[in-house]
Amino acid sequence: MIRFVLNFFGAVFSWFVTAAVFLALIVGGVFWIYSRDLPSHEVLASYTPKTISRIYSGEGRLIDEFAEERRIFVPSEEIPDLVKHAFVSAEDKFFYTHHGYDPRGMAAAAVEAVRTRGESVRGASTITQQVMKNFLLDSSRSVERKVKELILATRLERTLSKDKILELYLNEIFLGQNSAGVAAAAQTYFNKPLGELAPHEAALLAAMPQAPSRSVVRDKDRITERRNYVLREMWQNGYLTEAEYKSEAAQPLRSVQNGDYPAFRQSLPPRDYFTDEIRRQLSAQFGEDEFFGGGLSIRATVEPQLQQIAAKALQDALERYDRGLGLWRGTGETIPAEELASEDRWRAALAKAKVPRDIEGWYPAVVLSLGKTDAEIGIEGIAPTEAEPQVIPAKDVQWARKMMPGRERARQARVAADLLAVGDVVLVRRMTEDGSGKFIRWTLRQVPAIQGGFMAMDVTTGRVHAMQGGFSYQASVFNRATQAQRQPGSAFKPFVYAAALDNGYTPATIVADEPITVNTPQGLWTPKNSGGGFYGPTPLRTGIEQSRNLMTIRIAQDIGMQTVAKYAERFGVYEHLSPFLANSLGAQETTLFKMVAAYAMFANGGERVEPTLVDRVQDRWGKTVYRHDKRVCTTCQMGALPAGQAPIIVSDRERVMDAITAYQTTSMMEGVVKRGSGKGVKLPVPVAGKTGTTNDAKDVWFIGFTSNMVAGCYLGYDEPRSLGSNAFGGTLCVPVFNAFMRQAVKQYGGTSFKVPPGGYFADVSYGNGVISEYFRNGTVAASRVVDGGFQRVPKEQLPGFKKSSDVTEKAAKSVTTSTGKKKVIPKKADYGTMSSGGLY
Repeated sequence: MIRFVLNFFGAVFSWFVTAAVFLALIVGGVFWIYSRDLPSHEVLASYTPKTISRIYSGEGRLIDEFAEERRIFVPSEEIPDLVKHAFVSAEDKFFYTHHGYDPRGMAAAAVEAVRTRGESVRGASTITQQVMKNFLLDSSRSVERKVKELILATRLERTLSKDKILELYLNEIFLGQNSAGVAAAAQTYFNKPLGELAPHEAALLAAMPQAPSRSVVRDKDRITERRNYVLREMWQNGYLTEAEYKSEAAQPLRSVQNGDYPAFRQSLPPRDYFTDEIRRQLSAQFGEDEFFGGGLSIRATVEPQLQQIAAKALQDALERYDRGLGLWRGTGETIPAEELASEDRWRAALAKAKVPRDIEGWYPAVVLSLGKTDAEIGIEGIAPTEAEPQVIPAKDVQWARKMMPGRERARQARVAADLLAVGDVVLVRRMTEDGSGKFIRWTLRQVPAIQGGFMAMDVTTGRVHAMQGGFSYQASVFNRATQAQRQPGSAFKPFVYAAALDNGYTPATIVADEPITVNTPQGLWTPKNSGGGFYGPTPLRTGIEQSRNLMTIRIAQDIGMQTVAKYAERFGVYEHLSPFLANSLGAQETTLFKMVAAYAMFANGGERVEPTLVDRVQDRWGKTVYRHDKRVCTTCQMGALPAGQAPIIVSDRERVMDAITAYQTTSMMEGVVKRGSGKGVKLPVPVAGKTGTTNDAKDVWFIGFTSNMVAGCYLGYDEPRSLGSNAFGGTLCVPVFNAFMRQAVKQYGGTSFKVPPGGYFADVSYGNGVISEYFRNGTVAASRVVDGGFQRVPKEQLPGFKKSSDVTEKAAKSVTTSTGKKKVIPKKADYGTMSSGGLY
């Protein structure tokens, strides 16, 4: 009997041993099969996640950020223990003791699945397994993926420390609201750095991986319940005391999304044309993946104060012109009547309205009711007060008539109802007294139909200090400073004159200002001066000061359009300028960005300068991967410089034109400002520049510069059409230049333009006085009259002949501008009139 029992138990034992061996072989075979061709876990040692690229101003202030995923990488040693404890308690309480997998957790999950017959299947993955799944595997629910996950997890535990594994997890995990990693999530939900989180806030972050799609607004109760579970686990694991657990669990769920904290984005200025242009340029240079995920640190050249002034100066000019037309277009946005029933509802609806909110002093509003004369409005973010009633009175609408698409314009508005309807979304601003700032009324505003661009940069370094690509970035992201191709008109003429000065001309060279007829494939082209008159033989200086078209054409014909084209291309105004005579008058399109950069080369004495919006770019490790200024400072490493000695900076920049030519052209453009179409410029330092007005005034320009800064402006409709007979660069763009440069000069100053060696000054008598001209050594004023090979007409036979001295205020006309002010417009050529080849 005993033998039988022993034999029985021996057989059973042998069977179990054999079964265990076979099971081990099967499991080992499965693991061996799945362990082949697994991705390498070693790549995690050099993990470089996608992180936010950030743009800083010159003084180091964060002004914008770009990212596909909002992730801020934080090394393990900078992640507070509180945050680590919260995630370990929520996801893997035995993280610090297991070897990559948790047998107890797996067994408990299996028992739970059997007990509920598969209805409740809970996860048993450790943090290490989740790291392997997130980085190297997919999220499929399969035995194969689970086996691979276990294999890789054990390998990873042998390769990396626990802290490094937790670092990978906490920086990669998705926590909802487009936030990846704990640092970005803390910013998104609480607008706090990790070090300032309270236990209940850290627990909230740790609650999110279970269901990151849940909303802290809609699913507030469920997330609070999960948060409190994490807090209880933290207490039971010894990370919190019981008193701390109870106190933290009693805290309400507060978040940015629930309005308890301001959003981090609100601390940044609104995205504008400047930072968006950086995005466009660096995405092309580094690639979009690197820009949006490389964690770049970008130091921009923008001067925030000047950028603000530039934006306002351009906006004021565009609005003045638009308001002078007297047409009301509104925003095109409306709110249904049922949404106006309560303040909460209309405020919520108004918050969703797609209207620009980046115009200083402007607010979105909705028309709540209309009275006999006035309109009651509700303004976003502002409660009505007795001192500032939210009403649009009748007198505020009487400047306009309503735009009626496809029909005749309505009559001039007399009461608010003539322009507005209940539910209309409008833009308003406070009107205040100039002196005291006392509130007068709320007044209607609208985004102008006319657009434009403005740009200012350092003439030596090429650092762009300000750029405004339109009225409002939120209304239109198209950057008209860099993307709009426009005709520069007479603003191009300085390049023709510079080419002439390098080819034997002097500022006193005489050029025939007489009729020209050119035979083109499209027929005879008869260009004219702006005023229609002819002035006979005229000095070169007078030609550019008074912007004579016919003189410019003769010069271009004399030196050859191929020569003019080479100069334009060398300056970077065009990549290829077609050698047609009409292009000497600025008929071919280019960008404001290129024109302003080219004018800088006149101001700096003829050296090439590349415009840049970025001083420096550093990668995520702080290594400089781009630096704009490549000049070498030979004395900057010295401990101290001798008294009165400035640092010695060596530059090897290319010279694009002779320094004397640059100075002569600059001197003549000073004359444009003093006596010509740019004489509206009023600055306390020497300034030079040139206006430009294309045919039918479809574009108006002014580009000017001091000894250290150049700025340019153009205005025009996006689909070019005439701005009207009273539109000139001198009346529309010069005020923008003045408003900006007055502030820029206060900051950067200005001196007389530097006179290069190799020349001499001599007095030259012109019709309106004597000017001290700078001549190149060995040259004198030319005695011949340049005609460009065109037929000459005796001045007595010139139709509409006038003496050059006739171009004075007496020969001017008085006009009323869009602002209602009287302006005197000299009758001088200010643009290229042409009708050849489909050009305007």
